[in-house]
Amino acid sequence: MAGINFRIEGVMYCDPEAAKRYFEAGAWADKTFGQALADTARRLPQKLAFISDERNITFQELDEQSDRLAGALVKLGLEPGARAMFQMGTTVDTVIALCACYKAGVIPVCSLPQYREVEIGKLAALSEPQAYFVQADFSQFDLVGLAQKMCAEHRSMRQLIVARGEAPAGTHGMGALIDATPLEEARNLLATLAIGSEDVLSFQLSGGTTGVPKIIPRFHAEYLGHSIAWSNHSGAGENATLIWSLPLLHNAAHLYALVPTIALGQTTVLMSKVDVLRMGELIQRHRVTHAVSIGPVAPQIMACPQVLEYDLSSLKLFVCLTRADSLEAFIGVPCSNLYGTTEGLLLGSGPDVDEFIRHHTHGCSGCDQDEIILLDPDSEKPVAPGEMGELCFRGPSSLRGYFNAPEANATVFTRDGFFRTGDMMRAHVIDGQTYVSFEGRLRDNINRGGEKIGCEEVEVFLSRHPAVLDAKLVAMPDPLYGEKGCAFLILRNGRSAPEIPEMIEFLTSRGLAKFKCPERIEIVEGFPVTRVGKVDKPAMRQIIAATLAAEASKSESLSQKEH
Repeated sequence: MAGINFRIEGVMYCDPEAAKRYFEAGAWADKTFGQALADTARRLPQKLAFISDERNITFQELDEQSDRLAGALVKLGLEPGARAMFQMGTTVDTVIALCACYKAGVIPVCSLPQYREVEIGKLAALSEPQAYFVQADFSQFDLVGLAQKMCAEHRSMRQLIVARGEAPAGTHGMGALIDATPLEEARNLLATLAIGSEDVLSFQLSGGTTGVPKIIPRFHAEYLGHSIAWSNHSGAGENATLIWSLPLLHNAAHLYALVPTIALGQTTVLMSKVDVLRMGELIQRHRVTHAVSIGPVAPQIMACPQVLEYDLSSLKLFVCLTRADSLEAFIGVPCSNLYGTTEGLLLGSGPDVDEFIRHHTHGCSGCDQDEIILLDPDSEKPVAPGEMGELCFRGPSSLRGYFNAPEANATVFTRDGFFRTGDMMRAHVIDGQTYVSFEGRLRDNINRGGEKIGCEEVEVFLSRHPAVLDAKLVAMPDPLYGEKGCAFLILRNGRSAPEIPEMIEFLTSRGLAKFKCPERIEIVEGFPVTRVGKVDKPAMRQIIAATLAAEASKSESLSQKEH
């Protein structure tokens, strides 16, 4: 089973000797995603795999329906190694579509339904997908129309598959494809494919600093191994029930929700959108044991005392990016901080470790083969104990190279082959084990509720506004999303400053996703610069943080006077 049966040009594969070590150590699982699902379906056929408000699905039903859709993809002429653009939400239909692709060897390009012409166009040009999965009822926006437009502009996308809505002429309804493919026929077709465990499973996306998308190939063996290691590390597994309300196409969703369900028999409760009161109700009803907050979930919970009216006592662990101490104090169940990157590292801690580790560090890796070091960003020398350094890592699931991106690959690794995260960490040695805590970022991006925004990309679009001479985008603190974008603008002579709604309309009309748009504008005569004359973005971040703090203080003072 181990091996690469469908090699893809532009993908950097693991060194064979290293792959052998990872298999022998159990860090990689020598099976495909389809085999893992089939094994779980045979072992737990009637157990619920996924639960949602619309429908539930057992492991047997998921295995059979995804087999039938996978067979339909084969009949459409999609061969192993073909790519499929994805714009679907957090639904059981998305699970079926993803599983079908993985079984047929079709590689999902895991984009978001919030992406528009700019992002989809760049991804299509880079990955050259042959198919496009789109959810018709995701929002008021016409995603099917966007998909048709993008298919017309990118001729590689020959098959448009529409889920959860009417399929226009020339496209395929996902349900109709399943209905038209008997299970026996589908399985006979799939038996001829012989996908290897080292073949590419999916194309995940990196949160970069520029408008050039970076694609991260993930592989059957390593993705299964990575997710299983995390489940063991966090105390999950077959007896766990996890609740998930964030995008299902994300790397995080795969590692915490999708893959552990398929490989281990975990049950996952899906929410199509974040609604913390509904989340509390579902935790109580389904006796949820594990929950994950990436982005605004935890802050929304802490801002909503009504959540505490539900019985949350079944929760064994609630993990979040930061503020685990505050969340635990609020909901009264074990909480821990986590850190993850799509390039292949997961850090965290289970419910039984020391409170300081859970609350004041981001834990450690659950994989013994991961090598983690903190380096001086300039010299690449290890920092002294207790000092901040750039988190760098290599191991079973670490990136070997971005897809078709030689220029990026030339800069993202150290001389010793460690991936450079651009994140500054501090090490804490406790009882002989090293844990790390996040201290800040080197790279120029914004983390808005878990969605990465490349500042340079947005700045290009901001500078095209007729009133703008030059523009810089920086992160500003936000209590709900962690960070939002603030645009510092230098205006052209005689032009008025654009208001936020006008700027959002301008940017989205040119195909930029709405979540990337700035949510505050500051007009300046010039940008602060460093001693060597470079634009000083840290200074801008300090300026807007201080401005927000002063405004909050003034507002609080006025409120006190009124009362």
